[in-house]
Amino acid sequence: MGASASRGQATRVPEPKLDPEEALDLSQLPPELLLVVLSHVPPRTLLTRCRRVCREWRALVDGQALWLLILARDHGAAGRALMSFVRNCLPPACDARPCPLGRFCVRRPLGRNLICNPCGQEGLRKWMVQHGGDGWVVEENRRTVPGAPSQTCFVTSFRWCRKKQVLDLEEEGLWPELLDSGRIEICVSDWWGARHDCGCKYRLLVQLLDADQTILDTFSAVPDPIEQWNNNICFQVTHVFSNIKTGVRFVSFEHWGQDTQFWAGHYGARVTNSSVILRVSQS
Repeated sequence: MGASASRGQATRVPEPKLDPEEALDLSQLPPELLLVVLSHVPPRTLLTRCRRVCREWRALVDGQALWLLILARDHGAAGRALMSFVRNCLPPACDARPCPLGRFCVRRPLGRNLICNPCGQEGLRKWMVQHGGDGWVVEENRRTVPGAPSQTCFVTSFRWCRKKQVLDLEEEGLWPELLDSGRIEICVSDWWGARHDCGCKYRLLVQLLDADQTILDTFSAVPDPIEQWNNNICFQVTHVFSNIKTGVRFVSFEHWGQDTQFWAGHYGARVTNSSVILRVSQS
């Protein structure tokens, strides 16, 4: 007699194999659910990769809803305040431009130092430099500068040495309606000092510029020189631009230094931890 299956034994039916592409086809999701899924993707990936998938994904990444959903995840007081502020500064929904919140979420421009290489930790990279005397060099600090990302500094020579950065605020992740809201403050700071055995001079110039590089506002500091035999003294210069004028799009940050003894080498002003920080006014 032939063998037969025992009574009550279930016969196993193989599960159908799914095409991996079909199993992961997010385009089958309703737009509302797809929006939630994409909101968990890192912002940089959304802009550089997801936006190129198809027209539907591009429309979602270029729209406001996705980025507002991402910002809404910060339930703290600061997050809620930021959400309320940026929502009121967004361009009209009919605007053909991609939503500026994408770059804003990637760059996170508020509350961070927009000056690159502020302490010379990368040499003279990112600075436009004019050498005087024996030019600029980078050395270790002779006195600790609080809060600096690196305890190094730029050192000047026996003639005026100058360096400068011009910050493009839109490239940093801001947009015109936000900058012109009347709620943005621009806080600038710079540390300068001398070595014990040589005096020095220092000057700072910060200018707010419009899209055509026209000067809208200026802060200048020309402190008294530091005298020789000064115990490696250092000072901080600070200024806050409040109620900035409509049209500000660039910040020019420029400083100079030299020694007072006219010695060959690098005995002049020591500058470090330069900063330009944008914040939302609480008033």
